[in-house]
Amino acid sequence: MKINKQKGFTLVEIAIVVVIIGLLLGGILKGQELINSARVRNLADQNSGIQAAYYGFIDRYRQVPGDFGSVAASQAMGVTVNLPVAASPLAGNGQLDNTLEEAAAVWEQLAKSQFLGGGFTPATAVPDSEAAYKSTRVGPSNAFNGALVLTRNAGYTGTASIRLNLHMGRNVPVTIARELDVKVDDGLPNTGVLRLTDAATVTGGGTTFDGIEFAPSYATCSTATAATGPANAAGTQAVTDIYDIFDDFQDCPQVFVY
Repeated sequence: MKINKQKGFTLVEIAIVVVIIGLLLGGILKGQELINSARVRNLADQNSGIQAAYYGFIDRYRQVPGDFGSVAASQAMGVTVNLPVAASPLAGNGQLDNTLEEAAAVWEQLAKSQFLGGGFTPATAVPDSEAAYKSTRVGPSNAFNGALVLTRNAGYTGTASIRLNLHMGRNVPVTIARELDVKVDDGLPNTGVLRLTDAATVTGGGTTFDGIEFAPSYATCSTATAATGPANAAGTQAVTDIYDIFDDFQDCPQVFVY
């Protein structure tokens, strides 16, 4: 009697294949984790570098970068400085204002004074629109190609007031935004020095940079936790906003409040 033998993988062979697949998946996941960590470090380092450049400029010239009149800035630096133009009504008022002109002037003055590098091309004229601000690359961009804006407004979540702040640019995934907040602050989107941006709270100069700074909705990047903890005098419990990492929203710009 002839017996037909069935051919197939042995348990040992199957186990080896499963182990190999596991190692490959583990390597891919670890690689993605390293990439995300590098992007988080890049965002944190950008803020640190810009903050140091801003205050270093003030120490050297006793003027606010971006507000320093172009004529006086040219004389002080020994190079041609284009912005803010002499006709600007806000130039020289001692603070950075929420305008496209002074936002572009910040990067020009920090670059030409050699406090800030990075390969961007300093502005030679006032950007006439948000699109022009982004497309002409008058300032640095984040790791996701979103334009950074250093200005003075209240465009951030939580208790908002008109403060100098650095908007870190759009196109940042919510997972990266949360990891950055955990790394440098308290891990919450509407408290501390790092917040989510919020166009609804902007005052003191209007919403000049809506298309550059602000995501379509703050609510898409955060969610409220269930009420926990002891009730207050009114009988209600505190509700804390947290980053909504489960919906994986890809446009969660943040702002460092100085």
